[in-house]
Amino acid sequence: MSRSALTGSRIRERRNMLALRQADLARTVGISASYLNLIEHNRRRIAGKLLRDIAIALDVEPAALSEGAEAHMVARLREAAAEGGKRAELDRADEFAGRFPGWAELIVEKQRRVATLERTVEVLTDRLTHDPFLSAALHDMLTAVTAIRSTSTILVDTPGLEPEWRGRFHRNINEDSQRLTEASRALASYLDGVDDIDASVTSPQEEVEAFLTLNKYHFPELEDPEAEEDVIAEVLAGDTHLASASSKALAQAFLERYVEDVRALPMGRLKQALHDVGMQPSLLASRLGVDMARLFRRLAALPEEAGYGSIGFVSCDASGTLIQRKPLEGFPMPRFGAACPLWSLFRALSQPMMPLFEVVAQSGRGSGSFETYAIAQPTGALEFGKPMRFESAMLILPVDQEPADSSESVGVSCRICPKERCDARREPSILAEGF
Repeated sequence: MSRSALTGSRIRERRNMLALRQADLARTVGISASYLNLIEHNRRRIAGKLLRDIAIALDVEPAALSEGAEAHMVARLREAAAEGGKRAELDRADEFAGRFPGWAELIVEKQRRVATLERTVEVLTDRLTHDPFLSAALHDMLTAVTAIRSTSTILVDTPGLEPEWRGRFHRNINEDSQRLTEASRALASYLDGVDDIDASVTSPQEEVEAFLTLNKYHFPELEDPEAEEDVIAEVLAGDTHLASASSKALAQAFLERYVEDVRALPMGRLKQALHDVGMQPSLLASRLGVDMARLFRRLAALPEEAGYGSIGFVSCDASGTLIQRKPLEGFPMPRFGAACPLWSLFRALSQPMMPLFEVVAQSGRGSGSFETYAIAQPTGALEFGKPMRFESAMLILPVDQEPADSSESVGVSCRICPKERCDARREPSILAEGF
């Protein structure tokens, strides 16, 4: 039922809100009570002078009766139904929003809150599993506790200990207690930052990600194929996110490959090819004479003003560890690997040099779908007597339509995936019911 067909429902709701009898309203606007009853049950269309008269009698604007809930409210209701994974009367979302705007707003707000909490759970789970800061903090705490316990045991079990040694052990307990206090405070301070979970940076990988996100994965200074090598040093020197030596080394490696890609495929050539054949990776790679992985990286580096929308990218080595990622709205990625094994990124590793295409949808994340293009290629120099190293790359493009029945449902990682009965699951999901 369209929003315009719900005018009668809104008239009834407004009349009841004013405690106005149906017969009284009908008399005011000059129609019969039976005809008004048909209107209020959406069995008669209403417009023009009669709609204006009823709006005046109900002290509202005619548009409030004819248009009702905003279109975005209905859209959000549909998203909530899709993300909830439950069967709902999607064709009656307009009617629900028109008759019960308060309940509709509450559902939309609750769904937004659920999405925010799921995002926090995703990030925290990823960090608790892989975060080097947490590992170091827990190691420091356990080391201090073990030292205190060992020293205390010696003091208790050795009553005749010489005063000099007893004093030394007391000092050790004091120092270890201070270390334990400092480690505990640091851990508590870290965990207190949950509300700003996306803003905190605790590892070299996150420093690099903050650096790339700030620059939107595009570096105009490096887009000149004839640029000098010291340009990379200038880009790194002007950044404040790369605090550690490790993060600077990782960023250096990323920018060096970026420069190699620019020299092999300048942005001007790429934009011209896109203008000629469109966003078709196989045709683009053939026309430009570059390998797929390089093309994927260059497409991911397109500036926003190029007009090709959001483009996601992720790559991994032969162990399945993510080595580069550009997240896409609606298609989140774990920070430290352990991603969904159903991604074609990993399947490509078992089929080297075979291009894979698949339309996927994120389980439990609304009605959006994505086109994924993946390929695994050898990297580095090929030499006799040495094993061949492979890297897999996957390009991710959003599709503005609801997922087809044939779309593969994928997740972020097993621990935070709500998908049921998945043969590829490695561990139970903390988002599953009854976990």
